[in-house]
Amino acid sequence: MKSLFHKSIVLFLVVVTATSCFNKDKPNYQYFPDMYAPVSYEAYGEYDVFANGQEAKLPVEGTIPRGWSPYAYENTNEGYEQAKAQLKNPLPYSEKNIAAGQQLYTIYCAVCHGDQGNGKGILVEREKILGVPSYDDAGRAITEGSTYHVMYYGLNSMGSYASQTTIEERWQIDHYVMKLKGTLEGKPEREFQSDTASVKKNLVPAINADATALGAKANAGQDEESTN
Repeated sequence: MKSLFHKSIVLFLVVVTATSCFNKDKPNYQYFPDMYAPVSYEAYGEYDVFANGQEAKLPVEGTIPRGWSPYAYENTNEGYEQAKAQLKNPLPYSEKNIAAGQQLYTIYCAVCHGDQGNGKGILVEREKILGVPSYDDAGRAITEGSTYHVMYYGLNSMGSYASQTTIEERWQIDHYVMKLKGTLEGKPEREFQSDTASVKKNLVPAINADATALGAKANAGQDEESTN
């Protein structure tokens, strides 16, 4: 009996010793360690293991990023005029969207276009940039479509903001720009609309069958991501 007790003590000490150094977040033993610690590669490095020796690969032809929607209007004078005449803001003119648009406008646009949209931003006042027109300039006659088009592609000394802003954010800025334009022209304040969730689909209306198909594919991917 005494021998059994001593054996139990020894067994207990062995178990405690064996488990005291165990870390459940990092296994003590690894089978095929290369599967746990993969070889890292530089994004633009050259390695024999890759086709053509290049690690960075282009996306498969015909694929689009999840959640991205194509913009069907081309970066040409014809595309600009087409967007100016046809493209409408799909977001409701709501307090929420105007408030978001004002905040984004202050971040990205006011430095050149001015807080009132009169073309007198701080960079213009300091003569860092010249020739920024006012939103009520009759020679420009901006519309929702032309404003979005210029934000997407840029125009003259203004660069594209497609990489800094999302589709929805550009449409929110678009609403606020048109609000400033109406104020400069002395037009009455536009009545607010109620927000609806469905308008987030098809934020960029397509103008041809190919763009429609791409837009549907992008929206389907966005819906799938939101359900996961």
